[in-house]
Amino acid sequence: MAIISRKPRNPSLRFQTYVDTSDLTKKAPEKSLTVGLRKHGGRNAYGRITMRHIGGGAQRKYRIVDFKRITRDIPGKIVAVEYDPNRNVRIALVVYSNGAKAYILMPQGLQVGDKVMAGKAVEAKVGNCLPLRSIPVGFTVHNVEITPKSGGVFARSAGTSVQLVAKGETHATLKVPSGEIRMVHLDCWATIGTLGNADHKNITVGKAGRTRRMGIRPTVRGMAMNPVDHPHGGGEGRTKSGSHPVSPWGKGAKGTRTRKRTNPLIIKRRRP
Repeated sequence: MAIISRKPRNPSLRFQTYVDTSDLTKKAPEKSLTVGLRKHGGRNAYGRITMRHIGGGAQRKYRIVDFKRITRDIPGKIVAVEYDPNRNVRIALVVYSNGAKAYILMPQGLQVGDKVMAGKAVEAKVGNCLPLRSIPVGFTVHNVEITPKSGGVFARSAGTSVQLVAKGETHATLKVPSGEIRMVHLDCWATIGTLGNADHKNITVGKAGRTRRMGIRPTVRGMAMNPVDHPHGGGEGRTKSGSHPVSPWGKGAKGTRTRKRTNPLIIKRRRP
C-alpha cells in the first residue's frame, strides 16, 4: 500500500496524506459481526474524566474481531478485505466450511481467496493460528496471547509482529515490538505472519478537523495555562523554572518511574 497526497486545492489539503485503499474489496461491514459502539468521552462510571483529550468523533460501529480464533481445525476462506475504523490494520472476513463467519486481523501476504485455519497440528504458514509450542523458533507472529485461552493481546496494530526467539520446557521467549523480551507459556496461541498496512504510521493528518473526526480533542500546553490550572503555568514570560516536566497533578510527565514493577516473566524491559 502506498501513501497518497492530495492536490493542494486549499490550505487544508496541502500536507494531508492518506493510505491507498485499493486493497479493500468490501465497503459495508458484515451485519452479523457488528454491534453498536457507545462513546464515553474519556469518562469513567462516575462521569469523571480519566483520559483527557477524548470526545466527539465520527459515528462508527464496532466490528467483532475473533482474537481467540475459536473455530479450530476447520478450513476457512478469505472472502473480503475491509476497513475497520476502530483499528489501524485491515480486517479480513473469513467464511469457514461449516458456514461460520468471523473477522481476523489481516497479515501481509494474504489476499482474497486464500485459505486459513487454526489448530494444534496445522501448517505454520501466514494466517494460520497455532500454539507457540507448534511454531518453529525464529518465526514472526502476531495476535499473541499473554495467558492461555485469554485471546491475543500482543502485536495487533498495523505493521507489527513478535519474534519467537527461543522455547523452553514450559515457556517461549518472545521479542515484542517495543523491544521488550519476555516469556509466555507454550500453550498460548499466536497467528503466523506480520500485520499489514505498515504505511499507516507515515500518514500526515494535515488539519485539526480530521483529528476531531477521530475523536481526539485539542491539547493545551501547560505553559499556556495559569498557575491555578497547571504547575507549568504563570510567569511574565516563558519559563521552565528549572524543574522537571510534570502532569497537571504533579506526577512526572516524561519517563519518571511512579511505581516499582516486578514480573519474573520479563527478561529485558523496553527501557533499561
